Amino acid sequence: MKIGRLNHVGVATPSIEDSIKLYRDFLGATKIHEPFDLPEQGVRVCFVDVPNSQIELIEPLGADSPVHGFLAKSPKGGQHHVCFEVPDILAARDELLAKGATVLRGGEPRIGAHGVPVIFVHPKDMGGVLIELMETPKAGH
Repeated sequence: MKIGRLNHVGVATPSIEDSIKLYRDFLGATKIHEPFDLPEQGVRVCFVDVPNSQIELIEPLGADSPVHGFLAKSPKGGQHHVCFEVPDILAARDELLAKGATVLRGGEPRIGAHGVPVIFVHPKDMGGVLIELMETPKAGH
C-alpha cells in the first residue's frame, strides 16, 4: 500500500457556523460548501476548499456522536484527523491489518462524506494521528 494525495484535514468544532466565519473572515477562504448531515456517522460536516486540498469541519450530530469525546478533551475543537486517498480501500485495510494496525469499527469500510468507502486507523498505530483512508473518487464523483 502507498498513500495517495492528501484529500483533507478533519477539524472538529462545536459550531460549524462559527468555524465557517473563521475560515472565511480571518483566513480568506472563498469556496465553502453547504454543511450536511451524516447521521450514520453522527456528524454534520462542511468542506472548505483550499488551493491544494480541503478542510473538513466536523460538528457532533446528536448525543451519540463520536466527536463529543474529542470535544470533551478539546472544547474549542481542533485537528481531528488527516485523510489520504488510496486506490483500493479493501487492499489498504487488509495490508494495514496484516501489519498489525488497528482499523476502527471492525475494519469494515463505510461510506464517507465524499460518497466513497473510508476506514479509520487508530492513532496509537499512526504516531498519535487518527488517519482516514478513502478510496480515490472516480472521475465525475
